[in-house]
Amino acid sequence: MLAFVRFDLSLLFTFWQEDGLGAFKRVWSWLNHPFTIGNFSISATSLTLGALTMLVAFIISRSACSLLRRRLERRKNLDPGLQYTLLRLIHYFIITIGVLLAFKLTFNADLTTLAVLFTALSVGIGFGLQYIAGDIASGFILLFERPVRINDFITVASDARGELQGRVQSINLRTTSVVTNDRLAVIVPNSKLVNQTVVNWSYGDRRTGISIPIGVAYDSDVELVTRTLLRAAEGIKYLIDDPAPTVQFLQFGDFSLDFRLIVWTANPRRHTLIKSEINYRIWRLFKEAKIEIPFPQQELRLRSGVLPIEVEGGSLKLTEGGEDEEERKAAH
Repeated sequence: MLAFVRFDLSLLFTFWQEDGLGAFKRVWSWLNHPFTIGNFSISATSLTLGALTMLVAFIISRSACSLLRRRLERRKNLDPGLQYTLLRLIHYFIITIGVLLAFKLTFNADLTTLAVLFTALSVGIGFGLQYIAGDIASGFILLFERPVRINDFITVASDARGELQGRVQSINLRTTSVVTNDRLAVIVPNSKLVNQTVVNWSYGDRRTGISIPIGVAYDSDVELVTRTLLRAAEGIKYLIDDPAPTVQFLQFGDFSLDFRLIVWTANPRRHTLIKSEINYRIWRLFKEAKIEIPFPQQELRLRSGVLPIEVEGGSLKLTEGGEDEEERKAAH
């Protein structure tokens, strides 16, 4: 009885082994069965290998950049913008190698095929993707030349929202993220930062001047005006003492004596706040010193004749026939 059971188990194991190997071979054969897409022959196995290659490339890129970032952060004298540039270039290099390997494993293509593919892509870029290609090329220019760096405060001319001003948060391959003073993240194409005029307030010397124009009445004491404007700049947050605030007498304007107060700050993001605070203080100090801020006005003078005016309903009104009474009599 025991021998009979052993014989049945042995027979069942042999049958399962042969059937299992056969099923595995059939599945493996199906996974490696090629199907054609255009001029390329692809299988499920090659697609899986390509996807795994890309995944490994991303993992390697992330690990390498993380390790290098920790080492670079120990060097206090290394510019943070340069660190960012090195990390981005390493990331793009590893991902590019991963894409090429994945393409070769998936499509089993040689370098000649890759050259043909890139030629076709370049034609497509020339017609339909020229703006994207320009943004990518501009991204490399920003990373290598570094006219704009991370945490720089910039002003970009001619924007749809008006003048765009903010801090550079990140520089990517195609776009740059700029955070405005209103905490809005604006995505700017890299080509705009390369082709248009950009004011980089953080480039070189971070000290920037703020000009505040002001006009006073012609009967004002100019020395008192100068002292009052300098008082308005005292104790303002974010201002620096070197260079010191100065006052300039610009010109004799049509309606006022035109002055300009110039102050300096090392925090360009606070320009609007500084101007607002100084303007408040100028208004208050001018009120205390009885310094008049004039407004445009014109005088109408009549060489001869009478201009008849009637008061009607609390408003002034010209009457008909405004010529001189004597001229009217002479005409009769």
